[in-house]
Amino acid sequence: MKAHDAVVLNARTKTPVNLTRMGFGGAPLGNLYRKILDEDAQAALQAAYDAGIRYFDTAPQYGLGRSEGRFGQALNRFDDAQVTLSTKIGRLLVDCAANEVTPEAFVDVPQKRIVFDYSYDGVMRSFEASKARLGYDKIDVLLIHDVDVFSHGSQEISDAKVRELFDAGGYRALSELRASGDIAAIGAGVNEWEVCERLLGLGDFDGFLLAGRYTLLEQEALTSFLPLCVERDVGIILGGPYNSGILATGPVLGAKYNYEDAPQDILDRVTKIEAVCNAHGTKLIAAALQFVLGHPAVKTVIPGAVNSAEVAANVSLLEVPIPAGLWSDLRAEGLIRSDAPLPKGG
Repeated sequence: MKAHDAVVLNARTKTPVNLTRMGFGGAPLGNLYRKILDEDAQAALQAAYDAGIRYFDTAPQYGLGRSEGRFGQALNRFDDAQVTLSTKIGRLLVDCAANEVTPEAFVDVPQKRIVFDYSYDGVMRSFEASKARLGYDKIDVLLIHDVDVFSHGSQEISDAKVRELFDAGGYRALSELRASGDIAAIGAGVNEWEVCERLLGLGDFDGFLLAGRYTLLEQEALTSFLPLCVERDVGIILGGPYNSGILATGPVLGAKYNYEDAPQDILDRVTKIEAVCNAHGTKLIAAALQFVLGHPAVKTVIPGAVNSAEVAANVSLLEVPIPAGLWSDLRAEGLIRSDAPLPKGG
């Protein structure tokens, strides 16, 4: 498969949401964990566009607006008729004192703090603020950001945020923006499939950006959520295909899983998966990237990159031939689920 292969999010939207099989995830360009030079950020975005990638995802959280600002600079150089852009609502960025800057995993950020707001007014304010930071009006997909347990720390708080979304008008705001044509699609960008499944029971969503919860390492979403997406024609944008790093680096010292050092049971499982990949002369990272695209609900995968070389590496990984025997051996050893759809040719 090719990074620039064309797909659509689903067939239900009034305006087609065109994607490419590989997109560009914007969290690293918000200075995730380390400062990225502006010239490297622009080179990465340009390299993605030059490689035929046409789907770009960002969010206010990423560098407290820095990622959106960098995306805006690049998008204004690109042909906006070809580009699909998603950003997110749920976090308003508020000016604050230096000692009040929201502690996040991003460095060298503007002097802002985050206020969670899933209300009608919060959605509309977030939408307008994103357009201002981007300097770009064509936002195609608006995603509810982080109403999950992972982000809020408990099921109780996650449930409260979902209630706020529906009771305080946030979902109504998203629906109005879609109906008016200001955006083409709505969904959620989260770290857990369970909350996506709950949202599907409460509203009409076009797609979800699911980070890290359907990978070569984890396939619990196959039990109920992904079949439901196929049934309802809801597209999945797959973020975090490497589970925060370990499926890219392998089980090395300090390997990351879910943004933390990987526990021993994860290290052991990845060791076994990597051994099968090695037996077939295939890099773990290539298998991990291509595996997720085997599921019909998964429309695009969005690995991050911080420079043009990383973009080129991601694009090339998508084109690496994967022996069919690799997938069958992973199944035989119980390392992937037997009902996991395999990439074409697998």
